[in-house]
Amino acid sequence: MSPWDLKGEATPLRDFMENFTNDSTPGSEWGANGESFPREVGAARWYAVRTRSRFEAKTSASFREKGFAEFLPTYQSRRQWSDRVKEVRLPLFPGYVFCCFDASDPYPVLNTPGVVHIVSAGNTPLPVNDLEIQAVRRICTTHLTAAPWVEPVSGRRVVIARGPLKGIEGTFVRMKDEYRLIVSISLLRRSVSTELNLDWVNGVQ
Repeated sequence: MSPWDLKGEATPLRDFMENFTNDSTPGSEWGANGESFPREVGAARWYAVRTRSRFEAKTSASFREKGFAEFLPTYQSRRQWSDRVKEVRLPLFPGYVFCCFDASDPYPVLNTPGVVHIVSAGNTPLPVNDLEIQAVRRICTTHLTAAPWVEPVSGRRVVIARGPLKGIEGTFVRMKDEYRLIVSISLLRRSVSTELNLDWVNGVQ
């Protein structure tokens, strides 16, 4: 029995466990920079995991406690309270956490607090494009401002030639007094934007 139903939703864990066997090949674990930990190597890839509302941080921490490499991209946002303005960190992809694991053994991921399902097509979990998640991770490791991009992605495709985002490919967008680079996770059909210095891009004026 597959842990995913025909619509890509996770089946109840009770039903899955009744048919689950322990002969799955254990997956490898990967560190934040892509290095593998000393464990039997499997087909570990990055996957998007759907979580319950506002459970992203708890689920991400649970993945980390289990030894999985996890990635919860966030951004800083200002929120108006009744008596003050507070800066908080919010998920760049609300409702999702990225986790690196071997999809042949999904139970440890599915049996994590807050997990709803693994993004999949039919019975097959779909890995996130490696270049796309690397680009988002690079953005999050810089001190550049980032935010979700909710507009249609339209502009010139560029590869950043220099600066902290060197090597990243994305969509160049010119706004009123600033320039933005839009990077998408095509699997989720969602995008993020970050500030961009015009000197970092060749052939753009």
